[in-house]
Amino acid sequence: MAPVVVLWLAMCLGGTWAVDKGNFKTCDQSAFCKRQRALKPGESPYRALLETMELTNTRLTLQLINDNNKVRLLLELYRLQGNITRVKINELKPLKPRYEVPDVLIREPPTEPLSLLSQDENGVVLSLGAESQRVIVSARPFRLDIMEGREVLMSLNSRGLLAFEHLRMRKDTQADPEAEKKEEADPANQAEAENVDEEKVEDGMWEETFKSHTDSKPNGPSAVSLDFSLPGVEHVYGIPEHADTLRLKTTDNGDPYRLYNLDVFQYELYNPMALYGAVPVMLAHNTQRTTGIFWLNAAETWVDISSNTAGKTVFGKMLDYVQGSSETPQTDVRWISESGIIDVFIMLGPKPKDVFSQYASLTGTQSFPPLTSLGYHQCRWNYNDQEDVKSVDAGFDEHDIPYDFIWLDIEHTDGKRYFTWDTHKFATPKEMLQGLMDKKRKMVAIVDPHIKVDSNYKIHNEIRSRGFYIKNKDGGDYEGWCWPGSAGYPDFTRIDMRDWWASMFAYDQYEGSMENLYTWNDMNEPSVFNGPEVTMHKDAMHGAWEHRDLHNTYGFYVQMATAEGLIKRSGGVERPFVLTRAFFAGSQRYGAVWTGDNAAEWDHLKISIPMCLSLGLVGISFCGADVGGFFKSPSTELLVRWYQTGAYQPFFRAHAHLDTPRREPWLFGPENTALIREAVRQRYTLLPYWYQQFYQAHRTGQPVMRPLWVEYPQDPATFTLDDEFLIGKDLLVHPVTEEGARGVTAYLPGKDEVWFDVHTFQRHNGAQNLYIPVTMSSIPVFQRGGSIIPRKLRVRRSSTCMEHDPYTLFVALNSQRKAEGELYIDDGHTFNYEKEEFIHRRLSFANNILSSLNLAPDAKFTTQSWIERIVILGASKPSKITLKAADGQESQVEFEFDASMSVLTLRKPGMNSGADWTVTLQ
Repeated sequence: MAPVVVLWLAMCLGGTWAVDKGNFKTCDQSAFCKRQRALKPGESPYRALLETMELTNTRLTLQLINDNNKVRLLLELYRLQGNITRVKINELKPLKPRYEVPDVLIREPPTEPLSLLSQDENGVVLSLGAESQRVIVSARPFRLDIMEGREVLMSLNSRGLLAFEHLRMRKDTQADPEAEKKEEADPANQAEAENVDEEKVEDGMWEETFKSHTDSKPNGPSAVSLDFSLPGVEHVYGIPEHADTLRLKTTDNGDPYRLYNLDVFQYELYNPMALYGAVPVMLAHNTQRTTGIFWLNAAETWVDISSNTAGKTVFGKMLDYVQGSSETPQTDVRWISESGIIDVFIMLGPKPKDVFSQYASLTGTQSFPPLTSLGYHQCRWNYNDQEDVKSVDAGFDEHDIPYDFIWLDIEHTDGKRYFTWDTHKFATPKEMLQGLMDKKRKMVAIVDPHIKVDSNYKIHNEIRSRGFYIKNKDGGDYEGWCWPGSAGYPDFTRIDMRDWWASMFAYDQYEGSMENLYTWNDMNEPSVFNGPEVTMHKDAMHGAWEHRDLHNTYGFYVQMATAEGLIKRSGGVERPFVLTRAFFAGSQRYGAVWTGDNAAEWDHLKISIPMCLSLGLVGISFCGADVGGFFKSPSTELLVRWYQTGAYQPFFRAHAHLDTPRREPWLFGPENTALIREAVRQRYTLLPYWYQQFYQAHRTGQPVMRPLWVEYPQDPATFTLDDEFLIGKDLLVHPVTEEGARGVTAYLPGKDEVWFDVHTFQRHNGAQNLYIPVTMSSIPVFQRGGSIIPRKLRVRRSSTCMEHDPYTLFVALNSQRKAEGELYIDDGHTFNYEKEEFIHRRLSFANNILSSLNLAPDAKFTTQSWIERIVILGASKPSKITLKAADGQESQVEFEFDASMSVLTLRKPGMNSGADWTVTLQ
């Protein structure tokens, strides 16, 4: 085995469980971050040249000049549909094109008209249309303020930290004479040329060394930076992925938050280090408004956050009449990226759901997953062979625990050659898959993007012959070390490469695959064991672009190509399921993510909640953490509590490291097996509700798992809560995440709300901290009064086995004795819902009448499922109950009433789930 891989395995297996921070840069060790952070606020050299302003119906353009070096920039400002403002800043005449991120936006965002309100020598005022919103562009120094009425919503460059390192010729080496002639011949560059020579050349501008790795930096310094001020804001969220609290912390006394996709070996908690994915989106919230900033840049990025007061910020003359000296809270944010341009989308809300819709209009919504993928997934590194898979599968049946997917990690392949099977351990994969299919279960197999360099390996030979590998700086195929040893890395930024990769998932190409085999993309940051920071050299080449320009999108492209492959293999009929470790803005369109290589520690269980909440806020709803922890071995208490938590998170998968003892759910004694079984069964009863929430996320961009402040935006008590969460708007979950806990305190929001314990049906008022005694069987979950939630209580061995089973409706009445909800049903696995092949019904209870109304009268779908039970919480005892069917026929319904808990249960009302009906309580 290759020596680097041996060393890496020794690290992984040798019991050294903590991250080696020395493998990863701090801001001080990242030359561009250090340079930019050294800039002092209030000394902006940039001035707007108002005489260059051009205003069309769709955009404003304006030149900016750096008075220190006379380099000109081009500002473009757009008003976009849906209350979004886009600001782009690039060099006016760059030496060569600068990278602009493609493929992340789902379309060129549609614009709305801008109009000029006023102009003088100090700046211009533009109308943004609705709600008296306007943009004020101040000239000296350049500054941009977005206002509504007399309120400043956001300011750009108010601290004077805009920086744009222009591309330039290196003066101490032999330059390209043709490029020099062209540069000198352009009069616009003459003034610039006189000043550029005088600019200080700092360490790391033209070459940078970290540990044993040298970055050649052929394009020299190219960083961009811009600061944003948010008056009235104390709470900001987002910019995943970090193992940190939901509310982002200030970074004044430490490193900025880093966005740079990295394979971090057992990450530390509560720090701003980069992890596997990067979504450059931040949300700001106060009781009045929610806004968002989407910084569309795929290079290494650092984000500084400081807290100030609005009165300490010096406003321009045009704003003096608006903002006096005050002690209003203020948050200042600064984005710093290594290359590319400034391309920022300012989402103006005003409500949380508006920001979600605005972001979804730019990058798309969460893909609508197959229903089965919302069930339970059983995984470890590695199930040894087909007999092992068969044994584990049988164990779930023997212990009456449902599951949908069993997973195979890297050891299932022939020598880490992806798209292959170990011919001894997995000699007949179709037989194995058929055995699972007979039980209506599925499998996921790993396909990583590092390709073993081996002339006897078809995939490698094809990629090499087609020229699809990423190149090194000298033009040869880039090679690094990963699980197979020496590996090449396909250039997934190329559409022809992605098309070819997708074609490899065809059943006649991926030998041994069947329709119940799905895919896991790991190590796609990309992970390079012998590379700088365990990733790819920044001077590697993707065609004309350096890897530094697009690093954070590599995993996004891998998942995109894989998802497309799973769609194409079915002729475009079946929805894919693809799990990815690395991600970027827009990754929500292609599948699920998980929080990577966590550890069997209580703090890692706790951190899974804010990590998934942060991802949901930026569009990625399909998130989960390795149940039980990947590294180390959990205590039985921790394992049980993790199952109880994971059962209420969107992606529910247990996973474990190669070096850990086996931990299938039945290996910890009958009592713990029963506790785990109950947690998993709770997940399966709620699958109709989970599926409905993912349908809504797919349609609207609203997160599935969401912080309480999203639904209670005016309640400051919710703003920092990250040990409890909502699923949709109607289920509140406060998992038990403390060792030895005998009770938890859950905040139940909403002064006019009532909440019902879903296990005991006990009623509680909102706007209170409720102490809940807990035992090992407790999972505190509450249903909001005023909601109707469908469940399936007949739990079978997999979700597919439950397809035609009946529903139970849980109707939780609010203080006005009303409730409403929805029921969504389709075939669970194809794209036919796009052809209106589904059932979508509104369920409502008012005036003692419960009814089902068709929300999609043009839709075409039928179901065998019927309503077998209705449970009404907070009810009064009726004298009789009458069911009126769609054909007008009436019948009496049997019922039971528990006066001690005010719970009314209607038994076997018997109507079809897709039909019109009313139930009247008399």
